[in-house]
Amino acid sequence: MTVDFATAELLEQMAAGGGKPLHESSVEEARALAAGMAAQAGPAPDMFRIEEHGLAVPDGDVPLRVLVPLERPAGVIVYYHGGGWVVGSIDETDTVGRKLAERTSCSVVLVDYRLAPEHRYPVAVDDSWAALEWAGGRLADLARPGAPLFVAGDSAGGNLAAVMALRARDRGGPPIAGQILIYPVTDADFERSSYTNPANQLLLTTEAMAWFWDHYVPDLARRREPDASPLRAPDLSGLPPAVVLTAEYDVLRDEGEAYADRLREAGVPVELKRHEGQTHGFFTLLMLPGSESGFQQVVKAVRATIYERSRGAAGGVS
Repeated sequence: MTVDFATAELLEQMAAGGGKPLHESSVEEARALAAGMAAQAGPAPDMFRIEEHGLAVPDGDVPLRVLVPLERPAGVIVYYHGGGWVVGSIDETDTVGRKLAERTSCSVVLVDYRLAPEHRYPVAVDDSWAALEWAGGRLADLARPGAPLFVAGDSAGGNLAAVMALRARDRGGPPIAGQILIYPVTDADFERSSYTNPANQLLLTTEAMAWFWDHYVPDLARRREPDASPLRAPDLSGLPPAVVLTAEYDVLRDEGEAYADRLREAGVPVELKRHEGQTHGFFTLLMLPGSESGFQQVVKAVRATIYERSRGAAGGVS
């Protein structure tokens, strides 16, 4: 299957714009490009309540935005935005977060973790963990009693969500009901076939991923640490069920699917779907029809978990 028509048109428009490749851009230029793409997301659903919080962390502050879609939300999703740990923000993820909140009936906590190269690894990981602990300690304020807690993210945010699931397991909580990994970064290996395939050099290229890693973790040896590359974690057993989305034409496709395979081998329930005809970024590119397919997969999985949790509670299952 070829890249779908709407995506191909977008790629042609971007090429006609004559912008320089991301890996040849400055950090400021890359951030401006990401902000421009996010501005095309379209109208955002109204929320029942929006909360802005500043989470104090060592040497800084992490802004959090809580999107509450209705009076008694059914769950809480802590969402980590993508952008190679270098670009992106909660403002640029706001419409995606609102749409996710509206369709899942869950409060969504957007995390403005600090970015590289100003704040290199493991700052983003530690900021993300502080946000997860914050949300886990306030479930009763963010959702109805007994509501499940999810971690989710796209691309670099998918990396952080996977790492958060590992940390929560190893540190005794917060209890995670599910991890939603949207074309996640799980390794720093540029030799996989999805990286070397010329057909995948579209919205995200091999050179761009190398640029992101160089800014985030310039020390090559540290890229092998599970907090940077969760695929290299020695043990994936005991992790929460995973929903994994990959794109057919994406340099990250193989490592996302490899992570899903390792989770399955460790006995973790996994729902993996490769979205045909899509390239990296399709989930958050709300103006494209491919985004809807991704949202349907995520929303269905979240609602199924909420249903099973509520059915268990009604039956007296702890």
